Amino acid sequence: MTDIIKIGDMELEVTRKDIKNVHLSVNPPDGQIRLSAPKDTRLDVVRAYVLSKLTWIRHQREHILNQKRETPREYVSRESHYVWGKRYLMQVETTTEKQHVIKTHQYIQLYVRKGANRDQRAAVYYEWAKDIFKSYLDKIIPEWEEKIGVKTNAYFIQKMKTKWGSCNPRSKNIRLNTELVKKPKHLVEYVVVHELIHLIEPRHNKKFINLLDTHYPSWREARKELNELPLGFVEW
Repeated sequence: MTDIIKIGDMELEVTRKDIKNVHLSVNPPDGQIRLSAPKDTRLDVVRAYVLSKLTWIRHQREHILNQKRETPREYVSRESHYVWGKRYLMQVETTTEKQHVIKTHQYIQLYVRKGANRDQRAAVYYEWAKDIFKSYLDKIIPEWEEKIGVKTNAYFIQKMKTKWGSCNPRSKNIRLNTELVKKPKHLVEYVVVHELIHLIEPRHNKKFINLLDTHYPSWREARKELNELPLGFVEW
């Protein structure tokens, strides 16, 4: 069951679920406010809770609305693209062979059919980016599973508008945002560790924080750095 309530100039989406605790979030790209609450929570209780968090909500919304956005990408020569936090210039070439991408020290070389439009060029690049992201995850996820003492059933790479990652403790599946391939690898590791720890503790409580402190002591700095980097135009 979902309700929309208004507090001042803000609208709040309230969803009642089979959960024990209230979860409040402010989400990109426009600072949408969502609250999940136990099924029997009254709306007046929700309203009181939100009012107690109003300063935090306004701060989060201001941060999201002021965060830098990438300009739209056209996938043309001399355009900048980021891979693992490093800037590359794109070179677009035509090919009659299989369409593909080659990354050199300075360039991302995109080989496409003659006359390929923007969406077709983007699709070739996106598949390549997913492949290198998967190769990296295939390496680090088993390493961190062993360190933390957990085991995923499966992981998925997908476009996500409001999260860097997510975890379903029941199915033991994790999902990771394709935007992460643009970020430095230590920030990707932070997100992976965060989601793997949710297999032990689903909530962001004291136990969860203690586990993060143990396995990734610099997580606060990583979270701050990740959330201050520009948001991708396509994703957001």
